[in-house]
Amino acid sequence: MCMSTSAENSLGREQGRLRKIFQENGLSIVMFSLFLVFWGGQSLAGWYSYNEEQREHGQQAVSYGAYLRSGEFIEATFENWESEFLQMGAFVLLAALLKQKGSGESKKIHGENEVDKDPRKERRPDSPGPVHRGGLALKLYSHSLSLALFGLFLFSFAMHAIGGLKLYNEEQLQHGQSAVTFWQYVSGSRFWFESFQNWQSEFLSVGVLVVLSIFLRQKGSPESKPVHASHRETEGA
Repeated sequence: MCMSTSAENSLGREQGRLRKIFQENGLSIVMFSLFLVFWGGQSLAGWYSYNEEQREHGQQAVSYGAYLRSGEFIEATFENWESEFLQMGAFVLLAALLKQKGSGESKKIHGENEVDKDPRKERRPDSPGPVHRGGLALKLYSHSLSLALFGLFLFSFAMHAIGGLKLYNEEQLQHGQSAVTFWQYVSGSRFWFESFQNWQSEFLSVGVLVVLSIFLRQKGSPESKPVHASHRETEGA
């Protein structure tokens, strides 16, 4: 009886701990879970599609592991990551410099915004370490979000180029043509076509969100103004 009660209490504590973890981290848990599901779907669908093309061209099908190392999968993956990180980094930076009247994605047009306050004057005991240290550490930390996003963009941009080069040279050899160098590939129209076609769509989607958030609402979302707010109200922090 006592053992059963102890086990039930232990199970209850574990369930409570898991509920707390999800309550505090639910958004990131769900987003990264969806990422893994869709990335897995991309890899499987891409593998089948790649092997269909291989058979159509009289080539041997490849294993799933070989496909994950192929230029096609690397290029397709990082081509999309590159545009996402560019869009997010640019938006974080531009939103710090520019404003849009009435948008839920903009700082207030007039008056002081919380995010513009001097962190040294607003320092609290629980403020991040760089705020307490000041100097270069604080300077870098004050721009760490955009630096991290642009760093991820540059990494993805390089991997897009590496994967695209590998895929392009595979296609060249299949058609009996000579391979090209890295610099020949990244200076060619194909690489920049792949990049620009993704970049334009990312900035379009962000621009649409900025403007639509002036007139439309989503109750409960921090990406929207309150439902009762005026269209003219700018929802700055």
